[in-house]
Amino acid sequence: MSIWWSLHLRREAASVPLARRLLLGAMETAGVDPDISFDLSVALSEACANAVEHGGSGAPGSSADGYRVTAYLDGEKCRIEVADGGPGFPDCAHVTGTGPAAESGRGLCLIEQLADHVHLRNRPGRGAVVSFDKVLKWRDGALLGAV
Repeated sequence: MSIWWSLHLRREAASVPLARRLLLGAMETAGVDPDISFDLSVALSEACANAVEHGGSGAPGSSADGYRVTAYLDGEKCRIEVADGGPGFPDCAHVTGTGPAAESGRGLCLIEQLADHVHLRNRPGRGAVVSFDKVLKWRDGALLGAV
């Protein structure tokens, strides 16, 4: 059995904890190990915060005024995608903010540390997508569990 959900959120700071709580609630209900749920919720928070900060033109009512979060829990893996309408990643897009003085890239670095696989993709003229996945561990008696 698998579940998935998708949200379209405004680029507002209040949307970040909303997405995080929804993910945590779904994972708890499904029976995902709390440590895995926590890692994925922190990674999701970072991806959403990036979409809020960098993901659009800032013009109210524009298509770039929001972002989309989609989560898939399927047996042994969870995949999360955060898509925005911003300018996209620079050509050299990979995790860069690893030093204490780095002003950007720390969120992507944290996502990379918490997830098993991270993929950054530009959609020319339509924004960027951060997707990441992690192998799930299940509590005993989990509703979904790996089949």
